[in-house]
Amino acid sequence: MFCKEASSGLQTLNIAKSLSSEFTKPSALINPLSVGHRYKLCPRPNLRGRCTVTASKFDFDWITKERVKKIKVKGIITAKQGLLPSVGFTDLLGISLLVELISAETDPRTLMEKDPVKDHARRLVIDAHGEDQYECVFDMPKDFGAVGAIRVLNEAHREIFLKEMKLELPDGPVTFTCNSWLASKSDDPTKRTFFSNKSYLPLQTPEPLKQLRKEELETLQGKNRKHSGEFEKFERVYDYDVYNDVGDPDKDPELARPVIGGLSHPYPRRCKTGRKPSRKYPSIETRKGEFYVPRDEEFTTIKGAAFTGKAVLAALPAVFPQIEAALVDPNMPFPHFKSIEDLFEEGIELPKDAGLFPVIPRLVKAAAEADDILQFESPSLLDKDRFSWIRDDEFARQTLAGLNPYCIQLVQEWPLKSKLDPAVYGDPNSLITSEIVEREIKAVMSFDEALENKRLFMLDYHDLLLPYVNKVRELDDSTLYASRALFFLSDDSTLRPVAIELTRPQDVNKPQWRQVFTPGYDATSCWLWSLAKTHAISHDAGYHQLISHWLRTHCCMEPYIIAANRQLSAMHPIYRLLHPHFRYTMEINARARQSLVNAGGIIESCFWPGKYSLELSSDVYDKLWRFDREGLPADLVSRGLAVEDETAEHGVRLTVPDYPFANDGLMLWDALKEWVTDYVNHYYPDAEQVMLDEELQGWWSEVRNIGHGDKKNEPWWPVLKTQEDLIEVVTTIAWVASGHHAAVNFGQYGYGGYFPNRPTTARTKMPVEEPTEEVLKEFYEEPEKTMLKTFPSKKQATKVMLTLDLLSAHSPDEEYLGENPEASWAHEPIIYAAYERFKGKLQYLEGVIDERNVNVSLKNRTGAGVVKYELLKPISEPGVTGMGVPYSVSI
Repeated sequence: MFCKEASSGLQTLNIAKSLSSEFTKPSALINPLSVGHRYKLCPRPNLRGRCTVTASKFDFDWITKERVKKIKVKGIITAKQGLLPSVGFTDLLGISLLVELISAETDPRTLMEKDPVKDHARRLVIDAHGEDQYECVFDMPKDFGAVGAIRVLNEAHREIFLKEMKLELPDGPVTFTCNSWLASKSDDPTKRTFFSNKSYLPLQTPEPLKQLRKEELETLQGKNRKHSGEFEKFERVYDYDVYNDVGDPDKDPELARPVIGGLSHPYPRRCKTGRKPSRKYPSIETRKGEFYVPRDEEFTTIKGAAFTGKAVLAALPAVFPQIEAALVDPNMPFPHFKSIEDLFEEGIELPKDAGLFPVIPRLVKAAAEADDILQFESPSLLDKDRFSWIRDDEFARQTLAGLNPYCIQLVQEWPLKSKLDPAVYGDPNSLITSEIVEREIKAVMSFDEALENKRLFMLDYHDLLLPYVNKVRELDDSTLYASRALFFLSDDSTLRPVAIELTRPQDVNKPQWRQVFTPGYDATSCWLWSLAKTHAISHDAGYHQLISHWLRTHCCMEPYIIAANRQLSAMHPIYRLLHPHFRYTMEINARARQSLVNAGGIIESCFWPGKYSLELSSDVYDKLWRFDREGLPADLVSRGLAVEDETAEHGVRLTVPDYPFANDGLMLWDALKEWVTDYVNHYYPDAEQVMLDEELQGWWSEVRNIGHGDKKNEPWWPVLKTQEDLIEVVTTIAWVASGHHAAVNFGQYGYGGYFPNRPTTARTKMPVEEPTEEVLKEFYEEPEKTMLKTFPSKKQATKVMLTLDLLSAHSPDEEYLGENPEASWAHEPIIYAAYERFKGKLQYLEGVIDERNVNVSLKNRTGAGVVKYELLKPISEPGVTGMGVPYSVSI
């Protein structure tokens, strides 16, 4: 400011004239601070480095602007309008976006950030897909420097999806990749910041961008909210909460469920919605409308309306009553196997005007002008061999190459023994003896040799299920056992079922009941064996859906995503590496809480745990989940399916050489890890930078202490001290989101669409468990009828078939692993070269999988009527294909 000596208007005018004259000299380079000193100015610039004259409000900006040469810079924005129909005055004029360019360089004269340059964007073009193009023309100072960020205000009356902005600069074009919803300023008057595609660690951030980086994270943490309470649709707040919104006791007391998450029921955290607690049940959050997720986590209209997980899950609750209405006796079993096959050959005639075609076009076929037919597509298993589901070799093969390859484990302790309290559950010793094993393997080797040579494997659901058996049996139309299924590994690397043990624990009224079933050689024992298999397979089907699929991929991923958005800036290289693996997961999880895992939802009504479904998954999380075993090699080693071996191709040697999931998965894991290694080492050339990265350390601390806070004191959590630590953590998360999820999701209809192959529940007891004369008579006279009664009901089966078909399908614009690079990866030549190597490895993997699937010596993936193992082939066509590995858990 001017001092008293320059306070009069005349003095001010003279100084202004002098400065103006001096600034017109071509060679003059005048520092405003030195000018202030010469003319007795007080050098107190405002936040933008401006020096002002107090007496006459004289501003030196016009002086410096006269001195600095300007250039015209054009910017083209690609955007898509939101769905709200209201149109305001600015919309009609085509002026709806105010855009500011932020320099990444400080002003060398003031050492402050440079003034932004701004312009209003005018709409130019609307294409057939509804995408708009807007143009800005900026008067940019020639010495503005690199543009590090843009700030955008949406002055339209509806939200806009901002895809990207391209600036035509003298040094070449620069692209800002946004892919974000922009709320109308009437909802959110703050300007949104988007950083350039150049990534920076926190300590390397250009000075003018540091505050913007901080402010953006504070917004995502909810620190800038103007109100408390339920989050609004346009907001972008990431916070944590427990699973206290899956029950709905306000609607019906029978729909009350315990809070999942906390000391009683440990669980990962989900996204906070801010909804009010129930008045009657304060620990429960009220359920109403769509569940909030941060706006940019929702499926974009760019992703296409042809198929999205959101549309599917939103439609299912409305679809089921119409299908049920078309069924005769929906709660009854199918009368014969032909009636099951009729679902694929003749279909179900739906009520008039059912309106299901837009939702499930693949399955609804127009039979006449007034009627639609729900005719299920024949799943791949049925197409290949309609009788394979009943064979023992297929039962065993699917433990290695089917829908749930995550549960088969090596038998490492003998005799088999429960670790549960015998005073509560009864005799802990298994009835599967070494003599039974030797008898069933027919003297191929002794039992001791089989155990020593790692030939015995097991599906072990005994101790996990035993505490639930009596509770589930109290539910309507349901039963349950604890089970063990034992297998023998043959020389050709195939498994052979040896025995199944089913156990019902004791209770106050009954003693423990258990029995061992083996493959039979007479009619009665063969049917009993088939029924025991039905029970054991249903246990595997329920565990697959709730644990291998929901818990370990969908549920456990959510804390990584919440923490990343709260702690890692959008310009952080690790955020940009992980972001493709996070897309749409929070959205699909929110929809799952609405209609899949909620009280009375699809899982509870169709799978054997019933209303105890999430409670069971909480028990498994508490007892078994460990982050350090979520990576593929560590998982295989922990189950005894591999041993560490530095001389082996992938660092581990498989116990079962022909293990399709592991054979293909290890190649995919190695490709991911090499890509992550190249990426991490580029940005972190030494371990010190990992330790000093406050954002990175904050992210991982929040994952452990809040997102997975119920297990925060476990000793196995990795600590981020070196590049190797970071590589292992990031590779594990990327694997779970891509390879793990693909392996347990996209084969669901292929293997489960014909439900006798994977029944999701067993409704009746074994006929030999405390049999009545009536039950035994029916079993001996019509054993097929006994099996059909054990299978899911018509209503349960059709609901599951429809759900699996929709959830097994790829969107037409699915984003597959290694298909297209992220913009920030392509921006950095070294990173782009590493990405191209990664892409090449994935293309090579595809060829290897094709070769393996025609190698007749690999009997777990080839043979007469055998479904090829293609679940880890990276790329797929749209639809139900049984292949394709998307980046993220997006369905």
